[in-house]
Amino acid sequence: MRPSLELWGGIECTINRVGERVIDQLARCGHYARLEADLDRIAALGIRTLRYPALWERMAPHGPGRLDEIDWSGCDAALRAMRERQIEPIIGLLHHGSGPSSTNLLHPGFAEGFAEYAGAFARRYPSVRCYTPINEPLTTARFSALYGHWYPHAHDDRSFVTALVTQCRAIVLAMDAIRQVNPVAECIQTEDAAFTRSTPALAKQAEFDNARRWISLDLLTGRVTSGHPLWSYLRTSATTSRDVEWFQDHQAVLGTIGLNYYVTSDRFLDDRLHLHPPESHGGNGRLRYADVEAARAEGIGIRGHYAVLEEAWTRYRLPLAISEVHLGCSREDQLRWLDEAWRGATAAQRDGAEVRAVTVWALLGSWDWDCLVTRTRGHYEAGAFDVRGEAPRSTALARMVRGLTEDGSYTHPVLTRPGWWRPDNSSSMPTADRFRPTSPVLIFGASGTLGGGFVRVCRSRRIPFEAIVRHDVDVTDPVAVRGAIARFRPWAIINATGYVRVDEAQADARACRRVNSVGPAILAVCCRQAGIRLLTFSSDLVFDGQSSRPYLETDPVAPMNIYGHTKAEAERRVLALAPTALVIRSSAFFGPWDPGNFLTAALDTIGSGDMFRAADDTMVSPTYVPDLVHVALDLLMDDASGLWHLANDGAMTWAEFAERAAREAGLDSELIERCPLTSLQLPAPRPKYSALASVHGRLLPHVHDSLARYVHHRRSLGTAA
Repeated sequence: MRPSLELWGGIECTINRVGERVIDQLARCGHYARLEADLDRIAALGIRTLRYPALWERMAPHGPGRLDEIDWSGCDAALRAMRERQIEPIIGLLHHGSGPSSTNLLHPGFAEGFAEYAGAFARRYPSVRCYTPINEPLTTARFSALYGHWYPHAHDDRSFVTALVTQCRAIVLAMDAIRQVNPVAECIQTEDAAFTRSTPALAKQAEFDNARRWISLDLLTGRVTSGHPLWSYLRTSATTSRDVEWFQDHQAVLGTIGLNYYVTSDRFLDDRLHLHPPESHGGNGRLRYADVEAARAEGIGIRGHYAVLEEAWTRYRLPLAISEVHLGCSREDQLRWLDEAWRGATAAQRDGAEVRAVTVWALLGSWDWDCLVTRTRGHYEAGAFDVRGEAPRSTALARMVRGLTEDGSYTHPVLTRPGWWRPDNSSSMPTADRFRPTSPVLIFGASGTLGGGFVRVCRSRRIPFEAIVRHDVDVTDPVAVRGAIARFRPWAIINATGYVRVDEAQADARACRRVNSVGPAILAVCCRQAGIRLLTFSSDLVFDGQSSRPYLETDPVAPMNIYGHTKAEAERRVLALAPTALVIRSSAFFGPWDPGNFLTAALDTIGSGDMFRAADDTMVSPTYVPDLVHVALDLLMDDASGLWHLANDGAMTWAEFAERAAREAGLDSELIERCPLTSLQLPAPRPKYSALASVHGRLLPHVHDSLARYVHHRRSLGTAA
């Protein structure tokens, strides 16, 4: 039975300008090229209401007065496809944008031009009932006209108020134009639900910010009169006082208020600048202070979805929705954030607030919001689907969405611990009674480089785990493995064991095969019998190096040494015995947590002033262990299966790798002696080329980014010492 609280969906669709460069989220993620397939995926989640864009600057790029040039074919196809799948659209007409290139938020004709487009859309599609004319007008005004991040890059109160009033006026005029065609059209108006707290010295600023947080909705509902706390500020900052007074006679008649609430929405203002990084420092012209995320401020924290809904209900007494739920983070925290939103909305509904829905935002993921889409750095955050591969792939969030749309519930062992934004203390959570001991992840080989990485990352991500070392359980002993499964009742096993001495394996093939091939096969059988997930690892050394381009998962294996043969055998046996297992091939580990890797040895050697020899004729894909572990855990929760290649983007020779790291660390790269691989006289033959790529897309960052983080960590350890 579908729950009374609805679960809506939304796709991140921002089109914003930075300078004269246009950044289009949906074009970047490829949605328009696979429109019907994407809507099939969304419909399969059980979503029946979808926030969907028909953005002014995309549809009418030449601006007002040229509506006859609009190509409606894309919208025709999208709306037809949604109708066939019984999905009701909530059409967005402007999303953090500034309109066609001929106008902007400060242009005097912006509102009328926008309303003209809204009317044309309604005439084309008279049956469309729900609209969000302009998403988050307050946020857009702040980022575009107060902070200068987006076009037209203004930095003053007058521009901010002008941009805000212009957008709110455009919303009123647009809904008037739409209702001339469809009198029952509903305005679902969204806004960021931020809240500000502060030290006592900044109480007045926090009071101002908290009055400002409602200002777009107050304008649209005619609440801004002489008694409003921002009346004087708005009238003083507006071009004319009539711009503000206009809304008393022209209200938008909102059907639903949508609250976009993020873990970063709540802020804390602190006059103790020395406690916070310089990038957080700012001020109001009179006082200097740090503006930081309340979630990361000690002793402050966020208020949560329930508080946001209760406050909005008390203020407006209008139907409500959480209209964006998204968190760019690790997978378990994405699940925890949606879980909090759903539970908060359910509790508010139970306590009398008219809460209609929770909206899973960015179903197809989003790009570069870590820098507020001011640059195109390629930082991708997955949603219910990850679009970086040959076709969008369902994530753990998709399974949660299906559970919530079907019966309003979803369980997973990671939900028994709170997200990073909450103290790891059940008493701090409103749903404390549901936190109890749960199924862990079993990490075999926990004392090694890879296993130790999983222990560290699971601990930091609050994923319950049990660390298993060799003297606890021998993975080549099926009785011992079954005993561990019976004792700990895990939901997944991570096999980080391995015979890793590639050269010694040439003379010790039996021992290498026992650990690298037999052990994983035993784990596969035991996991299949117990119905639990298995993650195990393979290597780039299953290839012979004859390729002239990075190897994909679909390329045939042809190992050159004993180690590679045992890894190739393990891949075949594991996937035959447990087809749902996840087998990850990786390459050339380096990391900050133990000294047993090539790069640490290289930097330690040249740091002492000695020469270090490295092959300059062997190409690899260096892999930063923290990046590998984080993504592998996400894939494990996503129920990913089969063969995956995970390595940092950016193939290079061993010598180039060492030289790049030396320069990054400020060491003398001339102490790296380039040499052919054969001169190192290694017993095991190795491929001259074993760079990795993936049909699933590049999930790890570029190696240069990872090297910078590695060196930073290395320096911090040196400073601490």
